[in-house]
Amino acid sequence: MTNRWKSIGLAALLAGLTLSASCAEAAGVLTIGRREDSTTFDPIKTAQNIDNWVFSNVYDVLIRVDKTGTKLEPGLAESWTTSDDGLTYTFKVRDAKFSDGSPLTAEDAAYSLLRIRDDAASLWSDSYKVIDTAVATDAHTLTIKLKNQSAPFLSTLALPNASVISKKGMESLGADAYGEKPIASGAFVVEEWRRGDRVILKKNPNFWQADRVKLDGVEWISVPDDNTRMLNVQAGELDTAIFVPFSRVEELKKDPNLNVDIDASTREDHLLINHAHGALGKKEVRQALDLAIDKKAIVDTVTFGQGTVANSYIPKGALYYYADNLQRPYDPEKAKELLAAAGASDLTLNYLVRAGDEVDEQTAVLVQQQLQKAGITANLQKVDPSQEWDMIVAGDYDVSVNYWTNDILDPDQKTTFVLGHDSNNNYSTNYKNEAVKELVAKARLELDPKKREQMYVDLQKMAKDDVNWIDLYYSPYINVSRKNIENFYQNPLGRFFLEDTVKN
Repeated sequence: MTNRWKSIGLAALLAGLTLSASCAEAAGVLTIGRREDSTTFDPIKTAQNIDNWVFSNVYDVLIRVDKTGTKLEPGLAESWTTSDDGLTYTFKVRDAKFSDGSPLTAEDAAYSLLRIRDDAASLWSDSYKVIDTAVATDAHTLTIKLKNQSAPFLSTLALPNASVISKKGMESLGADAYGEKPIASGAFVVEEWRRGDRVILKKNPNFWQADRVKLDGVEWISVPDDNTRMLNVQAGELDTAIFVPFSRVEELKKDPNLNVDIDASTREDHLLINHAHGALGKKEVRQALDLAIDKKAIVDTVTFGQGTVANSYIPKGALYYYADNLQRPYDPEKAKELLAAAGASDLTLNYLVRAGDEVDEQTAVLVQQQLQKAGITANLQKVDPSQEWDMIVAGDYDVSVNYWTNDILDPDQKTTFVLGHDSNNNYSTNYKNEAVKELVAKARLELDPKKREQMYVDLQKMAKDDVNWIDLYYSPYINVSRKNIENFYQNPLGRFFLEDTVKN
């Protein structure tokens, strides 16, 4: 899923500039440089990669996605069966413990699923409303009955936000405290969270696969400036770093002390549009914006050829991707005509830009120049990343580039979040189309693969016609690590398999 949202601040910048080499040299402790700090450890309250990518090694889920990012495999549920009518799922929960030593039971799994379905703070409730009941018939048997058959149901159980949490721990600590220092069900436990600086994890000795984990701990360190983060890895002050700028790839490949990993991804970058702001509520105006942006030039100039032009919100290679979806040509003159017909020839936009994000800043300048050729003025507003998400949620923007990576194999998750429900104003775009929303719900229930595929083809066409946002490009994950780090790997859905990473 998720995206690049939220919070770092000055403390993180200073931390990036003053990293101690001794930190990176700590035996068995992997240091990872990233842009943003975490926002919460309460799984249901976030839709951000900066959280979910850490969750995936602090919590475990009933069903996992494998390393290839193409298949489901057992997690805390070692096996499961489905009734003939497709409404009842029975899971055998393995013998496992939480990080505090308490037993992890089917009751905890049931509690976690009902909480993501029912809690008012859940961002993911729509995907789990299909659950009628979730009951622990004994300590190791979880029985889930659905209101109706659901094609993506098993896939949704692999969502990091549906991780199994401790019922007793949540009820005794409360959501706020649990969200600060959770009781872990995964490979690592949160030892300390220094807000704006780093999250310090240590190996969870009670993890059911503890023998698999080679590291003593992991530190996720916030270094918001891209160039500073790369220099930290080159200097040995960080073991690894994510979000390598496209412009640095070839240079870093030549460094004999580094490995640059380019992994297949489900990442799609897009330009968010706030439909609630004046002329942007008109489809013709949004279509004009799409015509006024030269995506191929962005791919060539900004991604240095690492990306490919996107034509759908569903990423290339993902389930039900429609390769023949409309891709509007770059045509600033046609854009001018549409704007004039819509009475928006003097369109001026507030373009929110993340300061310190090299790719974001380069893209903004290029898009600003392209829009100008269509008579559109884009005023670039550079903001600290700690401000950006709050501004977008508050609707204090006209356009802003963001990205999404899938968290489950099925397209239902992303489709629901960006097109088909209201709890997040469709990814803070305020996009509204009742026919689209209805089709999103129907596609979730359709079990015939051919009929379901056609529904998602139709949804991709409808989203493109409406210009819910502007698809820009698809790109791989690009990460860098020191030569002494092995198995620092990210699957296409973004999960880091840190339980297999080795620091020599």
